[in-house]
Amino acid sequence: MASLRSDLAPDTLTVAAGRPPREHDAPVNAPIVLTTTYHETRAPQPGDRIYARGSNPTWDPFEEALGALEGAELPALVFSSGLGAAAAALSLVPGGGAVLMPRHAYAGSLGLAADLAAQGRFELRVVDVADTAAVLAELAALAGRFDAGQVMLWLESPTNPMLEVAELTVLTDAAHAAGAVVVADNTFNTPIVHRPLEAGVDVVLHSVTKWLAGHSDVVLGALVTSDAALRERLLAHRTLHGAIAGPFEVWLALRGLRTLALRMERSQGTALALAYRLAEHPAVRRVRYPGLPSDPGHERAASQFNGFGGIVSIELDDVATADALVAAVRLWLPATSLGGVESLVERRRRQPAEPLTVPEALVRLSVGIENPDDLWEDLDQALRRAAGGEVLPELTASRASREAGQLS
Repeated sequence: MASLRSDLAPDTLTVAAGRPPREHDAPVNAPIVLTTTYHETRAPQPGDRIYARGSNPTWDPFEEALGALEGAELPALVFSSGLGAAAAALSLVPGGGAVLMPRHAYAGSLGLAADLAAQGRFELRVVDVADTAAVLAELAALAGRFDAGQVMLWLESPTNPMLEVAELTVLTDAAHAAGAVVVADNTFNTPIVHRPLEAGVDVVLHSVTKWLAGHSDVVLGALVTSDAALRERLLAHRTLHGAIAGPFEVWLALRGLRTLALRMERSQGTALALAYRLAEHPAVRRVRYPGLPSDPGHERAASQFNGFGGIVSIELDDVATADALVAAVRLWLPATSLGGVESLVERRRRQPAEPLTVPEALVRLSVGIENPDDLWEDLDQALRRAAGGEVLPELTASRASREAGQLS
């Protein structure tokens, strides 16, 4: 791959990183390599490509680009799914160790950790990650019972779907002082909004399926670290457990990554505007979005992040109203997942694995790149219909607000 300056801005790196060398007649884009094995003209040497479960040239540009975006000193590692990456990260915990996770986090990560804990692999503790004192107390208690290297602190900030914000640097420093390894799920923020490695985190996790790929058409995961020894362990896990990605999916993810900065800018701007309007809507009991000054995590997010993300969660009066909202939208798509170009809506507790501390009537909104006025009008009519109020006859194509500019 072509070398780049390390001081380039993230929105430049999304476009420039992971390109082939600038040689005469060379392609601008990295090609897809479809192969299961490689020619051998000598005994295998370190770094040789031998079999496609261990290496594929199509992975390299994406791994280089994501590593550069996260500010890592090493390329990322791509996995077959976000949970495949999570399983590799949890493999860093030695048998008999302990994992401290947020009580609200991606349900797949919580479920996987709970399953491994039930098998006796490690002890699992959950905590309100926004309560710094509580996390510090748990870390101190674990440090008193376990040796260095036996504990992992798993961070997610903002959390899914409650959007709680943790004090990442404070918690990471305390975890390291306790001898713990720190993993941060950066799926919601992406490197455009925050780079956890700069806060001292050891390993960064991504569900590439979401914002990074951005088009709801691939399932992938990734891990990023600047620690060569940790990367070797994660690579060994990927190879031995076969959690590898198909080359075509990785190529699509790299293509999606090229527009990440633009998509995040659009989604974040619309999410903030919608959050302000939703906070004033009579059918909405509570809005959770770190971009609102009234949000409990606002000051932390403003001081740590370069934006507030594209996810908004709202609480309605009851389950029936929440379900009615999801049924009444016409433009928003009722579906799970997030981070695609299309806007998605889901009542999260309909998922059986969702933590019971998530309110039953909480609806998560993944804001896409559609026209903000159209998104608002659809939400407004669906909220009023769900609450038994007036129903707009149908979406219209022209609006005075559009002539005046975007939603504000």
